[in-house]
Amino acid sequence: MANQTASFVGLVSKIRACTLCQSALPLEAKPIVQLNQNARILIAGQAPGIKAHNSGIPFNDASGKRLQQWLGVDQATFYNENIFAILPMGFCYPGKGESGDLPPEKRCANTWREQVLNSLTKIELILVLGQYAHTWHLPHRKGISLTDSIKQNEYKTGTTFVLPHPSPRNNIWLKRNAWFEQCHVEQLQQRIQTALAR
Repeated sequence: MANQTASFVGLVSKIRACTLCQSALPLEAKPIVQLNQNARILIAGQAPGIKAHNSGIPFNDASGKRLQQWLGVDQATFYNENIFAILPMGFCYPGKGESGDLPPEKRCANTWREQVLNSLTKIELILVLGQYAHTWHLPHRKGISLTDSIKQNEYKTGTTFVLPHPSPRNNIWLKRNAWFEQCHVEQLQQRIQTALAR
C-alpha cells in the first residue's frame, strides 16, 4: 500500500510539472487536476478555462457552479478530493477559438490518462462531460450523438453517466433539451447521494 501511494504521489507530481504541450499553448503550461486515490467519483471534463487557469482551481467559473447544482453538492463537497477526482481531457488551458475554447491537446490524454485511471481504484461513478470525454471514455458509442448518449443513461445502476458540458455556452442546448434539467438532474442527484452515503 505504501509503495502504491508513493507511486501515485509521484505520478501526480509529474503531471503538475508537465510541459509536454507548451509549444501548442497560448499561456504557460499549468496542469490543473484534483486527484486523490480515495476519490469515489470521477469528473471527466474537457480542459480548464481561463478563470481556472488564472486561479489554479478546476471549474472555478460559471461552469463549476452549474455543475455543483446539477450534482446537488456544495462547494466544500465538490472540492473534497477524497470524494471527487477532477480529470479533464486536457490538463492545461488550450486557448480561445472562434466559438469557445479550443479542443484539449490530445497528447495530454495519450500520455497521462490511462496511468491516472489505473491508479484511481476506488472510483464508483464516472461523470463524462461533453463531446471530447464522451469520445474517449465511451468508444463503443461511436456514431451516437452526445444528446442520445445522455438520454440512454441508466442513473439507478449505471457507473458512467454522460452529461452536457455545464458551460454557459451550452445554454441553447439546455433550452432545446429541457428534459435534461427537468428529469435527469434529479435522478443524477439521487445517485450522487447514494455514492456519498457509502
